[in-house]
Amino acid sequence: MSQGFDYDLAIVGAGVGGHGAALHAVSCGLKTAIVEAGDMGGTCVNRGCIPSKALLAASGRVRELRNAHHLKTLGIQVGNVEFDREAIANHAVNIVSKLRGDLTNSLKRIGVDTILGWAKLAGPQKLSISTSDGQEKTITAENIIIASGSVPWVPPGIEVDGKTVFTSDDGIKLDWLPQWVAIVGSGYIGLEFSDIYSALGSEITLIEALPELMPGFDRDIAKIAERILITPRDIETKVGMLAKKVTPGSPVVIELADAKTKETVEVLEVDACLVATGRIPFTQNLGLESVGVELDRRGYIPVDDRMAVLSGGEVVPNIWAIGDATGKMMLAHTASAQGIAAVENICGRHKTVDYQSIPAAAFTHPEISFVGMTETAAKELGSKEGFEVASVRSYFKGNSKAVAEGEADGIAKVIYRKDNGEILGVHIIGLHASDLIHEASNAIAHRQSIHTLAYLVHAHPTLSEVLDDAYKRAAEAVKA
Repeated sequence: MSQGFDYDLAIVGAGVGGHGAALHAVSCGLKTAIVEAGDMGGTCVNRGCIPSKALLAASGRVRELRNAHHLKTLGIQVGNVEFDREAIANHAVNIVSKLRGDLTNSLKRIGVDTILGWAKLAGPQKLSISTSDGQEKTITAENIIIASGSVPWVPPGIEVDGKTVFTSDDGIKLDWLPQWVAIVGSGYIGLEFSDIYSALGSEITLIEALPELMPGFDRDIAKIAERILITPRDIETKVGMLAKKVTPGSPVVIELADAKTKETVEVLEVDACLVATGRIPFTQNLGLESVGVELDRRGYIPVDDRMAVLSGGEVVPNIWAIGDATGKMMLAHTASAQGIAAVENICGRHKTVDYQSIPAAAFTHPEISFVGMTETAAKELGSKEGFEVASVRSYFKGNSKAVAEGEADGIAKVIYRKDNGEILGVHIIGLHASDLIHEASNAIAHRQSIHTLAYLVHAHPTLSEVLDDAYKRAAEAVKA
């Protein structure tokens, strides 16, 4: 126990990052407290990863059971498939409730003090907390981790009422099924909700301000995703179009403008509008100014590679930040990795996070996953550092397991250095892509070469052979 302090470590925010940091801190012998102003589990458990996956699981079953042609190829015939919207919504609610309870109990079980309330820095190594019962209290800690997370970003001109115009926070409640829903943004969130709504019978208009759909994805993967996930479904797209003004009501009125000229070109009237334009850090009113910390221009807390908070480029002693509030990679598992790294550094063991090897996934049907660089980014790095980049593709249609499943649409793309064969990025669209990506993630973490990976043995017949095939193709291409 640190002399003169209430705790060795106090954590502000009990999301996935804060929870992971608390677990690791206790395992390292630190007396720990965690302060949460909202729901235990943060965005991921309550309004993000978990409930959305529950909705995707249910809606995905509906899509699969209604695909008579696919089932017939497997020798299966199913009658009329019906679903209960409220029951699907309750499935997500029940999963959230269970996991939130599990998270809370896990902290209690290992002796973490949980304080419900709003915490602000009140100077070095001190937190002022407005508790949920209206009291004010102050605690001291030798080290403090800020894990305050993020909130959905709503662009100017869009009015949200939570009913007809809403963000993912309200969308995961599945309060109703609009006949025609516009989705603003074609990133992870927009794609996943288009998957859910289209499976349950809604018509969709997908609006993207940038010149291409799915701007964060590798272009080859994005093109295939458009062919599989958008074109055959009841989804129309508006690309290079800005949702200049969105007015809630019945109908919702959307004023679309050319993204370059900002001139209005079309007005849509739809039943509902989901705003999926990304997330921004939740970093206001945390008392950071009391320790001399200024947020960057985007509102993120500046940190070094050890997760120590910076002020003017200099480390602020004993203050750390992790997760979405830092803006490094806004993913739940990134926050967990950052939390562990912060605790390790607090304990005097140097630890950094290898962002290059952190995978990401969109849980559409089929799934999309990737780790490392896109081919465009890899070639830019190669041009800068003087090495050539190459890529290979392998196909699910050549994979025995995928063919047996009747799910043979998809590819794996491996991007690597020509000189030493080091893997720079891997992108997959296809059955169980979110599980397959971890082999590639580990390969990048260990900076492995295709010359090593091509000789690893994969069980047959499994989907993992899609990557095995890609590694072998890459090694053969280099030899040639």
